Amino acid sequence: MGLFEISLIGVGLAMDAASVAMTNGMVYKKLSISNYISMPLLFGIFQGIMPLFGFYAGTLFAGIIMKYSGIVIFAILAVIGGNMMKESLSKEREATESKILTMTVLIFQAIATSIDAFAVGVGFCAICVDILPAVSIIAIITAFMVAGAIVIGKKFGDLFENKAEFLGGVILIIIGIKGLL
Repeated sequence: MGLFEISLIGVGLAMDAASVAMTNGMVYKKLSISNYISMPLLFGIFQGIMPLFGFYAGTLFAGIIMKYSGIVIFAILAVIGGNMMKESLSKEREATESKILTMTVLIFQAIATSIDAFAVGVGFCAICVDILPAVSIIAIITAFMVAGAIVIGKKFGDLFENKAEFLGGVILIIIGIKGLL
């Protein structure tokens, strides 16, 4: 498998991560510098690690993980998205309150959006792909796409103002449903 094919796989795997990062950019008005750095790094690292795990696990655990991956993706993103929607409708929130994106939320998002990469790693094992360059390419592509998605999300967040958090929650739930199916 060549650089072009692995790059296409990297773009495909990065789409969910970029969508979640865009949502974060829309919802969290005051992203810190560490958020701007940690989001691409975490999403990129997890997108690179999961195919590596899949590659080395081969078919040993693939059936079990893939059997429940949709449920896990849906559960994580539905909880985060549902909470965002609930908070956006809450009457108790003051207009000046700003949500803070925590490292815990970022880690759960990174895990949820990278589970499908495990299956790609199993596939890489089956066709004997040189795994380290492949996962490096996937991680780098993901990091760049996530960095760009944050900026796009900030622009949409400024446009939608207070509706951005509700819309962001809906987007996360839709991504979770997609993982379930």
